[in-house]
Amino acid sequence: MIQSQDKPDRVLVRVSDLTVHKADEVVWVRARVHTSRAKGKQCFLVLRQQQFNVQALVAVGDHASKQMVKFAANINKESIVDVEGVVRKVNQKIGSCTQQDVELHVQKIYVISLAEPRLPLQLDDAVRPEVEGEEEGRATVNQDTRLDNRVIDLRTSTSQAVFRLQSGICHLFRETLINKGFVEIQTPKIISAASEGGANVFTVSYFKNNAYLAQSPQLYKQMCICADFEKVFCIGPVFRAEDSNTHRHLTEFVGLDIEMAFNYHYHEVVEEIADTLVQIFKGLQKRFQTEIQTVNKQFPCEPFKFLEPTLRLEYCEALAMLREAGIEMGDEEDLSTPNEKLLGRLVKEKYDTDFYILDKYPLAVRPFYTMPDPRNPKQSNSYDMFMRGEEILSGAQRIHDPQLLTERALHHGIDLEKIKAYIDSFRFGAPPHAGGGIGLERVTMLFLGLHNVRQTSMFPRDPKRLTP
Repeated sequence: MIQSQDKPDRVLVRVSDLTVHKADEVVWVRARVHTSRAKGKQCFLVLRQQQFNVQALVAVGDHASKQMVKFAANINKESIVDVEGVVRKVNQKIGSCTQQDVELHVQKIYVISLAEPRLPLQLDDAVRPEVEGEEEGRATVNQDTRLDNRVIDLRTSTSQAVFRLQSGICHLFRETLINKGFVEIQTPKIISAASEGGANVFTVSYFKNNAYLAQSPQLYKQMCICADFEKVFCIGPVFRAEDSNTHRHLTEFVGLDIEMAFNYHYHEVVEEIADTLVQIFKGLQKRFQTEIQTVNKQFPCEPFKFLEPTLRLEYCEALAMLREAGIEMGDEEDLSTPNEKLLGRLVKEKYDTDFYILDKYPLAVRPFYTMPDPRNPKQSNSYDMFMRGEEILSGAQRIHDPQLLTERALHHGIDLEKIKAYIDSFRFGAPPHAGGGIGLERVTMLFLGLHNVRQTSMFPRDPKRLTP
């Protein structure tokens, strides 16, 4: 087993670069042993690097003895090996590998890190579509087994693709907003009072007092707007002490947060956020087709559709669509999860888009800091954004007048002392502004058409899971 060594003359080649252009060249590759199969005087290995793999042949001859073939056949799955081999073009495509036009003819093989012989799950089982497993009576891996053995589950081609695409979402979010003139900020995650005046907070011991984990960076985003930064964003963990064991709730998730001052109307902010998401969708479709296709092999899904400019419906229009579909709802009633999903299907049928904005929510169902609609006291200048019928962003124009903010807090029965620092932020001149928070894991899940947010959280935290 190698611990450290001087830099050798050889250069390790990536599996993804083993193309016909290197045919008959001798190369070195470091990879995991995915499978091995002995057949007479030959052993076929599948060597895997992340989401790419290649077939390697160890055959008795000038460069390999019978002992070497036997040694190769007995290397435990998931062990890491260094292989010297000749790249050879094949006459018939190798359907089981991503590198279908070439294979490696092995001359030397070294075990760098030996895996234990018994694995808690088999990677082939973990990438098998559930329907296929049911039809053929073959094993699939359940969610708890995956999460209990996350380090192995993350090696699957599907998981590799999911989290590389998720990394792309963060990169595109940051890239797009910086190009729009936004400033990235970092906000505290340990705070003295509940971020949103609610009870769903985690309490932590802070020397001789209690502190809380931030439910949102909203206060600090707004303080930066009051400090004349004009456009800010942040990417960081958000904590919610909600006992929600659903397919889309986590107690810790990654928030992609935006806040922006506007000149005339809060729709300036709505349009900026929507365009940012559209640029992310376009970037994913352009740069991550390999990852999208890899995920679709295990979890088939229709391509994500969106419009430019983004469809924006008012809440009353959504109510009319739902009532026409037979749903009875009051004018000031919030959408339930089933009604959100139904609305998503209705919008898709009518407008052929998976992404849309719902604007002008009833004031009664929004937080105290939401700006009332000046033309209709029952409505608010607030909005949600949806992907495939599920909410991925909740946002609003914020009340920037301390007197009105105080009145709205009292109306909601909030202890003013607990939000004093928040209200005081607006006493020294605050521009009109709006913003919103996006859940990274939900965007990833819904863009790929997956069914559980735990598939898109690398190490998920929910009411029942605190490890690994």
